[in-house]
Amino acid sequence: MNLHEYQGKEILAGYGVRIQRGKVAQTPAEAVEVAKQLTEETGTSWYVVKAQVHAGGRGKGGGVKLAKGIDKVEEVADSIIGMQLVTPQTSAEGKKVHQVLIAEDVYYPGESETSEFYMSVLLNRSTGRNMIMYSTEGGMDIETVAEETPHLIFTEEIDPKVGLTGFQARKVAFNLGLSGAAFKDMTKFVTALYKAYEGADASLFEINPVLKTSDDKILAVDAKVTIDDNALYRHKDIAEMRDTREEDATEVEAGEAGLNFVKLDGNVGCMVNGAGLAMATMDIIKMAGGNPANFLDVGGTADAARVEQAFRIILRDENVKAILVNIFGGIVRCDRVAQGVVDAYKNMGNINVPIIVRLQGTNAEEAKKLIDESGLEVHSAIALQEAADLVQELV
Repeated sequence: MNLHEYQGKEILAGYGVRIQRGKVAQTPAEAVEVAKQLTEETGTSWYVVKAQVHAGGRGKGGGVKLAKGIDKVEEVADSIIGMQLVTPQTSAEGKKVHQVLIAEDVYYPGESETSEFYMSVLLNRSTGRNMIMYSTEGGMDIETVAEETPHLIFTEEIDPKVGLTGFQARKVAFNLGLSGAAFKDMTKFVTALYKAYEGADASLFEINPVLKTSDDKILAVDAKVTIDDNALYRHKDIAEMRDTREEDATEVEAGEAGLNFVKLDGNVGCMVNGAGLAMATMDIIKMAGGNPANFLDVGGTADAARVEQAFRIILRDENVKAILVNIFGGIVRCDRVAQGVVDAYKNMGNINVPIIVRLQGTNAEEAKKLIDESGLEVHSAIALQEAADLVQELV
């Protein structure tokens, strides 16, 4: 589950990470009131207005602007709220901005220069260990840094039996070229950041940039946070932060119906039980010359109502030219799924694409008989290759 910047910063602050302080606003008028409160709490007189959407590169799309005074806040907020923000991480259509973060100005003058760093905590899947990735090149796309100057990216892997050690935190500060008060503050920052990552059961904490202020304080100016969905039951407070407006509406609806659904760019709809079989089904579709239009796992307790809902969700995609139903009857009985297919076909009445149904396992023969005798234009198959050949023929 992805979080907004202001939500990620709330989590960070709860673990002792110093952040760029700010508050969220839903309207331009509310933005002014928030700015006034921020001035009372921090003394800031300039304000950074940031669009709150689940996408990076907001500044490049005009979603991050500086208001040089309280009198400019409403105007700047009004220019961002309601806009369709297009960034390198959104579709061409962009994302509508529903709210903005009004944050304090932390680039104030002082005795030393400010510096920006990149830092993230994530899982290194090749080693099965968490790692801290960091760079002196903050404020830039890390992909660009990795491509053009890979020697400026450092990593620190964490032994799960020991956790983040003091010398590792100091090593991070040293590699970033810090000294004195900034060095000490960075070691505290890194330690608290890793605690936040572990404590929130996150799969990603990305801070870009981490700022060294002109008075040698280290703080998070941004926060991109992804929480492991499988751990949300342990974090009711974080689960409540979910913003479904930022998610694909069809995927949200599928989730509410108990379906695991991910939309893809293809022409063959898939309805399968089990993630592994779903992946194999998408492979066989590609091998047969088609392209999967979705990943859809109906689960092990598929009934007629769930199958019908799955059909409705798949058919919302105008690119779908055929639907392959591939069910292995282990927990779920094939004849129950077959009856669901027949009932859904009759209830919907407007399925105008070919349907290939491959059922194998418990009551597979009874299921095939149900489909063959239904009188509907549903093509049945037993072998996976047979289903693939039908896909190739019909698509």
